[in-house]
Amino acid sequence: MAVQSVSVNPINEKTVLIRLREFMDEPEGWGRAAGRDVYRRLLEFVEANPGVTVFRVSMEGVRRVDISFASETLVELARRYRGSKGFCFVDLDNVDMIENWEAAASKKSQPFTLWVGDNGRVIGAEPSQGNRDALLFALSRPQVRAAEFVEATPNVSIANASTKFKQLWTQGFLLRREHGSDSGGVEFVYQRIG
Repeated sequence: MAVQSVSVNPINEKTVLIRLREFMDEPEGWGRAAGRDVYRRLLEFVEANPGVTVFRVSMEGVRRVDISFASETLVELARRYRGSKGFCFVDLDNVDMIENWEAAASKKSQPFTLWVGDNGRVIGAEPSQGNRDALLFALSRPQVRAAEFVEATPNVSIANASTKFKQLWTQGFLLRREHGSDSGGVEFVYQRIG
């Protein structure tokens, strides 16, 4: 499979742009059987690229997908790697296709970030009302620490902010990496998927 580009994000993690169409036999994805075939190809690609943390999946050249196909491909792959690798959409502006990806992701409680330029929005699973502000804050920057959210948000304690970001990470909205803090301990840095 051809990789269109590889880049390094601000916390030195590799991001790869792949074209879903290159993993498909046809420009339309229909049914569970076709979805499982594409899933196997995608899984092989992901496993062949262990150093890649974020996969930006381009929909260029894909005409349509149904919910079954969506469920068996990227939704299942994102669930498998939740917390360690992230998958997001680019080049996806077809409203019907977005609805099918969103329905499949919602059914399996899997969030995806859909990027249009520098603007990201989540489709699929939704964060709890209490975590929504933390997610929006995280989507507005490449990486974030709980302390930064506390500085920008009145009446939120560091413990509360840490809990919010940890929940967003375990639910698949963000990625997380450990970094040494100035005090000598461990600090978590959360990264948007994109």
